[in-house]
Amino acid sequence: MKRCLQLLILPAIYILTLVLSGCESKTKIGFLMDNTNLERWKKDKELFEKTAKDLKAVPIVKVANSDPELQYQQALELIDEGVDVIVLIPCDINKAIKIVKVAHANNIPVISYDRLVKNCNVDYYISTDNIYLGELQADYLSKISPVGNFALISGPTTDNNAFLIHLGWMNVLQPLIDKGDIKVVIDKHTDFWLPDESYKIMKNFFKNGGKVDAILCGNDALASGAILALKEFGYDGRVLVAGQDADMNAIRNIVAGTQTITIYKPIESLVYATVEAAKKLAKGEAPSNMNITVNNGKRLVPAILIKNIQPINRHNIEMNIIPKGYLKKTEQ
Repeated sequence: MKRCLQLLILPAIYILTLVLSGCESKTKIGFLMDNTNLERWKKDKELFEKTAKDLKAVPIVKVANSDPELQYQQALELIDEGVDVIVLIPCDINKAIKIVKVAHANNIPVISYDRLVKNCNVDYYISTDNIYLGELQADYLSKISPVGNFALISGPTTDNNAFLIHLGWMNVLQPLIDKGDIKVVIDKHTDFWLPDESYKIMKNFFKNGGKVDAILCGNDALASGAILALKEFGYDGRVLVAGQDADMNAIRNIVAGTQTITIYKPIESLVYATVEAAKKLAKGEAPSNMNITVNNGKRLVPAILIKNIQPINRHNIEMNIIPKGYLKKTEQ
């Protein structure tokens, strides 16, 4: 009888083990986004949700519509929902400090995604090299126009990337400014990364008789606003314009000859690295591919800074953008 009982129990234990292993809980990753107003962030959201699912994680995405207080409340919601890791695109790099603090109080690590949260103990930072990005933009335009008036339109001061891109611009332009070859006639931050901001800046400049040879913009949305002002005053196609993100509208502007370049960033790589890191953190493991540290004013934050970014112009669109699915030939 005892022998028979053992024969019954052992298969039952084996089956139970298989069932429990199949029901292993998946990593829950909270993704706090600033907004999805721009094409760039829509791409990030879609790719994040897809990549997390592909890697057997559960994405929980919340969008704050550029409201720092709402983003904090959404962080509390994620904590209540039992997320293992929070991935954060801060609405405000300083106000987001309390999100990091409350997450840590609940033993939840935080990855700062594409925007570095300043002056706190954020765990990791994953982004592109934004100083290098700014250098690429400035180098490209200054080689075409090594002498002339340059306008610099950075993003909002609530986003650390605006400062990093500007630093990249100045790394290239300062020697030319010192020689007297280039004059910076506009150097402004905007309140948001939106076309209206740059449109107003450039419109006021032209209304007051300003002349410009090149415009460096923090992203493609700001570039598109500058282009609207250029068209209004009859300068479109006659002034160099740089943006970044490889938005569809920017690609069309490049084809039309009203935008000189955009910078393509591999969002797929950025998202994949973030989800992989989040899964490791959920297991209590340190991500092994952090290749640098970045000072956020409080600590040296382990980071991944993806460098395979590149300028996109009229001559290399077909090689670099069409194969990636951004723009069909029929849309050119």
